[in-house]
Amino acid sequence: MTFREDLEALVLSCLSTGPAHGYELSKRIRSLSQEALSVAEGKLYPALHALEAEGDISAVWVPQGNKPPRKVYELTEVGRKTLRRKQAEWQAFARGVGSVLQNGVTEWKLVK
Repeated sequence: MTFREDLEALVLSCLSTGPAHGYELSKRIRSLSQEALSVAEGKLYPALHALEAEGDISAVWVPQGNKPPRKVYELTEVGRKTLRRKQAEWQAFARGVGSVLQNGVTEWKLVK
């Protein structure tokens, strides 16, 4: 199976709605998935660093008054292209899984 998870696609999609820091991205993923998905920091930050290294996102440190600055991530034009590609790949994958789940039992009974 090609897709076990695609955290990078989720991050890119969440950043398509606007810049965010890591904790905000985690909240967006949880909220947009209707609480079905939860991303641990140990997975989120390596994904953010990889996306930044690939040029899909950019980051700036934003001061917060008396608190430490936050690193805020933003989708780049390269990231928008990557997101469109990942969306198309995911839709094809979802159609394939849907087809197997809807037709597999019927087809198996016919072959058997």
